[in-house]
Amino acid sequence: MPASRLRSPAVAATLMDGKALAGKVRADVAREVEALGRPVGLATVLVGEDEASALYVRRKQEACAEVGIEPIHYELPAETSEADLLGLVADLNADVRVTGILVQLPLPGHMDEGRVIRAIAPIKDVDGFHPMSAGHLLQGEPTFVAATPAGIMEILRAYEIALEGARAVVVGRSNIVGKPMALLLLAENATVTVCHSRTRDLGDVVRAADVIVAAVGRAGMVTRDMVQEGATVIDVGINRVDGKVVGDVAEDVAEVAGHLTPVPGGVGPMTIASLLRNTVRAAQYQAGRLAFPGG
Repeated sequence: MPASRLRSPAVAATLMDGKALAGKVRADVAREVEALGRPVGLATVLVGEDEASALYVRRKQEACAEVGIEPIHYELPAETSEADLLGLVADLNADVRVTGILVQLPLPGHMDEGRVIRAIAPIKDVDGFHPMSAGHLLQGEPTFVAATPAGIMEILRAYEIALEGARAVVVGRSNIVGKPMALLLLAENATVTVCHSRTRDLGDVVRAADVIVAAVGRAGMVTRDMVQEGATVIDVGINRVDGKVVGDVAEDVAEVAGHLTPVPGGVGPMTIASLLRNTVRAAQYQAGRLAFPGG
């Protein structure tokens, strides 16, 4: 992957171009969809009128259309009952047009997100959130890996970041990013520490890392003094500050990091690209082109 550098002479970090890499992944997915020779459909379900969630879903629909995946979208009012949502999920599980199902999170407070996720057929769980998907990942036999961690691993591979024996710190322990990220790094023989809100001396822990993944949703939480020179820094955060989109990593970290994902243009595009890859993989499982470990 060609290295693009920040223009300021004071900045040393190589920017890791997730947008360019995502373009290559999308092209691969489009070829796989065509080679499959049967329709591939991603059903997205949006409950309520959260503006950010609606934007994310639109981007996913547009990306699907670009690679030959049929976007099948459902919008439900915020007051929809959990029973009605579960009924829709059951219908989508049975619908042969639908090869992947994505229920956009977060859901309204009266719904049990865990129950809804568990209702999705594991073979259509393109988000990788179902306990069966998580279990396969834990055992080293991944079916669907959550899109953001999967995308991060592709970025690290593309830029030939050495992981074996590296000290990796994941800041954030969510089921969506932090936990699966730690498992993927472990699978590459990194020594992994997961930090969270109760971690003592966070700065000292992060400073020891060769690879840092910041995924807490707090602007500028990882500061320059927390990063050792030459470290690889993956910024998962998407935060709006004074009308500007910023990450979880302070801007001046670029002056000491060796490699850095920009916000925007780093992890975000690869998250959507990885979702598309999961969707075509689901279609391959359902067509019998790949053996699905879940039976």
